[in-house]
Amino acid sequence: MNPIVDINADAGESFGRWILGNDAELLPLVNTVNIACGFHAGDPGNMRASVLLCKRHSLNAGAHPGYPDLLGFGRRAMQFSDQDVIDYIVYQVGALWGIAMAEDVRLTHVKPHGALYGYLARNPELACRLVEQLLRLDPQLAFLISPGPSGLTLRQEGFPVIFDAPSDLDYNDDGSQRIEPIPQAKDPDEVGRRAVELAHGSVTTISGKTIDMPTESICVHGDRPNAVEVAKGVRLHLINAGVEIRAMENHGWMAGS
Repeated sequence: MNPIVDINADAGESFGRWILGNDAELLPLVNTVNIACGFHAGDPGNMRASVLLCKRHSLNAGAHPGYPDLLGFGRRAMQFSDQDVIDYIVYQVGALWGIAMAEDVRLTHVKPHGALYGYLARNPELACRLVEQLLRLDPQLAFLISPGPSGLTLRQEGFPVIFDAPSDLDYNDDGSQRIEPIPQAKDPDEVGRRAVELAHGSVTTISGKTIDMPTESICVHGDRPNAVEVAKGVRLHLINAGVEIRAMENHGWMAGS
């Protein structure tokens, strides 16, 4: 049986008059969209524009909360209490939830951004507390996170979690991702080949080692200079490899998982 994967993109990351990414061309190439909520990027107008793009193209719309770090684009490690982390995320999700509801769009998921993503991925207890809070907003809201300590714990506990992995980042031998402070253009074919690898549940690290990476949704970062070409390369390689590209089910579980 051929593998089934979703493709997600981090988007909606423009701020005021400053434009970042090409969402109009990128979003039709993916199934699932993670919308910046104002802390690391984005603003109310851009949040609404992203929701409307999702509605127009029948895409899953979700929140992409980050640390309060506009200057560092949410990619700098920051020190907060666990309760602060939960409150910051619920606040951002609530803001996007209100805009989405006003446009008759229901949020399907939450995916943390940048340094916050990494912190939550390494802290299962905090991740479980957070998801419990998010499910009070909507009991069918999915949580996208890497298939590491927190992701595996969330699944074991029965929470609606989707295993997420980017195809346009390099991996360390422990499965962690090498985050670029300022993303550079990537070879679409190289990224596409990694996407096929991820779709089959593994990835090659920077040392040449192959490690397990069970992936249900493959990420493409919208702030990469050639994000559109990268997304096209990912789709082409997946299709040529016989991988079925299918949106994760609304409200938290991907078909075939």
